[in-house]
Amino acid sequence: MVVMSRRTSKPRPRATSCPCGLAEAYDGCCGRFHRGEAAAPTAESLMRSRYCAFVRREEGYLLRTWHPRTRPQGVDFDPGMRWTGLEILGTSDGSAFHPAGTVTFRASFEGGSLHERSRFERVDGAWVYVDGEFLD
Repeated sequence: MVVMSRRTSKPRPRATSCPCGLAEAYDGCCGRFHRGEAAAPTAESLMRSRYCAFVRREEGYLLRTWHPRTRPQGVDFDPGMRWTGLEILGTSDGSAFHPAGTVTFRASFEGGSLHERSRFERVDGAWVYVDGEFLD
């Protein structure tokens, strides 16, 4: 006769990678930016954290990281939209040594994708999203 013992402790939740596409778990990746514990150090990291904010519907973070001259009153989330992945296709400038930068990316969603070149600038030392150009 085989006797199986019962597990007495709860299983640990498995750490999953951040929605931005990096292998680190959300809390240590984009979550720290969303919570205001750190600021994105590059334009690319801000782009990744903003994509993640769209996935998680973090309106406050999106508005805080939008340039004041182009910021909308609110973010209109499509309730049927399900984001499925982010691919960074290229960056130009946007490091700690630059005042501005661009990130070209493809954000996939169920049924399609969005291809954009986004512009970022520093405002009071922090990276913010200015605007974007849709690409084919």
